[in-house]
Amino acid sequence: MISNQDQIEINEEITAVSTPLPMWRNRDYLLLWGGQVASVTGSQVSQLAFPLLILALTHSPAQAGIAAALRTIPYLLLSLPAGALLDRWNRKQVMIFCDLGRFLCMASIPLALLLGHLTIVQLYLVSLLEGILFVFFDLAEVSSLPQVVSKEQLPAASAQNIATYNIAMLLGSPLGGLLYSAGRLFPFLADTVSYLCSVFTLLFIRTPFQQERTGTTRALGIEVKEGLKWLWEQRLIRSLALILCGLNLMNGGMTLICIVLSQHVHASTVDLGVLFAVAGVAGVLGSLIAPRLKHHLSFFVITIVTLWAQAILSPLLILAPNLFWLGTILVLIFFLFPIFDVVQRSRRMELIPDALQGRINSVYRLIVFSANPVSLALTGFLLQNAGTTLTILLITGGLMLIALSATLNLHIRRADG
Repeated sequence: MISNQDQIEINEEITAVSTPLPMWRNRDYLLLWGGQVASVTGSQVSQLAFPLLILALTHSPAQAGIAAALRTIPYLLLSLPAGALLDRWNRKQVMIFCDLGRFLCMASIPLALLLGHLTIVQLYLVSLLEGILFVFFDLAEVSSLPQVVSKEQLPAASAQNIATYNIAMLLGSPLGGLLYSAGRLFPFLADTVSYLCSVFTLLFIRTPFQQERTGTTRALGIEVKEGLKWLWEQRLIRSLALILCGLNLMNGGMTLICIVLSQHVHASTVDLGVLFAVAGVAGVLGSLIAPRLKHHLSFFVITIVTLWAQAILSPLLILAPNLFWLGTILVLIFFLFPIFDVVQRSRRMELIPDALQGRINSVYRLIVFSANPVSLALTGFLLQNAGTTLTILLITGGLMLIALSATLNLHIRRADG
């Protein structure tokens, strides 16, 4: 017979098991998050320097757009098989391998600058290889998060991940501007070191990044089709994927637009770094406030408010007379997008079973990111041949159509039902 004291101890043990460890006491989550802060900050440093370096070498916005597009093209070609493979492979080992590969790619740029043999072809190749490795790393990371934190913590963890990107903008953009001013090789050297930091933190994580595999391996095509079928039948997730694809098509070249606009108002590279740093602060605030808004506002309200506000703010970029007003508009846009992104991301991760995480996220991100190379190349082409005003007006029209479609979408209206 169990005594009262024994029953109390049993209840305490059950409570301890069922209560998830707070995220800020979760060692493995902190290692994963900390490594990504370093890595994404380094990437932000080099991504600011990439178009600046290409513009200095070629004086062509179109060339800068092509280089940026090459980084995202692998998502079109590799995301579906990559997702299926990551549901078979060890996700942690994949992430380590990818960051080691990105370390070698990025290290080639400062080496070529030191030797005086840097060419646009090498920059194109580095951008493409980085994009290939990013496909596998990104899918492995997003698929691993539900194993590192509890289901109840996914909204906060999603917000933290999005905040990481904006913290990277906060730290990386001004650092990128300063480093580029000091010497063209330094931003790329910083990114090289950041990848090693990510590898180091991953090596110390003990939590498995996937559940134990029990099923037999099937043909890759069959597993890919299973992911496609699941997403197609989940109408809310399908609608969100199409909306985000449209947003990326409209906003994928926003950084390049802001760089060109800042040059029109004679801003220095340091000024440009500060501009994106302030925008990064706004993004951090937007991502951190999103979980709180989720408790007070419906999914539908958050979606339509953020989408319509972005559509209204975008044409104001044309009227910005100086760097201050350009930065103010950019800050508001960067504040709004993470709010919607956190809400849709946490909802998606709640619905996807672990056995399908790699495949569903690959299909989802293929749809979402397929617009990026088109947007980047098209933005560069329009800026060079049509000017900033027409480019921004076309983007505004597209954003208004997206906001209207979301407003009329019944699946988004019923998302909280």
